[in-house]
Amino acid sequence: MSDFVPYLHEVFRAFGTISTTRMFGGHGVYHDGLMFGLVADDVLYLKADDESRQAFAERGLEPFEYVKNGKPMKMSYCMAPEEIYEDENAAREWAALAFAAAMRGKKKSKKRR
Repeated sequence: MSDFVPYLHEVFRAFGTISTTRMFGGHGVYHDGLMFGLVADDVLYLKADDESRQAFAERGLEPFEYVKNGKPMKMSYCMAPEEIYEDENAAREWAALAFAAAMRGKKKSKKRR
């Protein structure tokens, strides 16, 4: 494992405590037990939804994509902006945006049950 995943604890220090868990060849990034980030090949992707996706799109931040049965599949995670690694306020803001999307997703899944 590279130093990238452990480094995220420092990046998001101003946002709050995070945890990371290995999954599917990458890592999930969690806050308060909710996944708001995904790491694949040392690239961080943040949770996005209909309310927040435009903020990522305006910055040209592409969604995470993988290939399944020969077809590209896009997930609801978009690449994190580079400035979060140098600016703790930016890291906190983008983490809050992603965590809010994760919270909204959690509420929607409860309604379906």
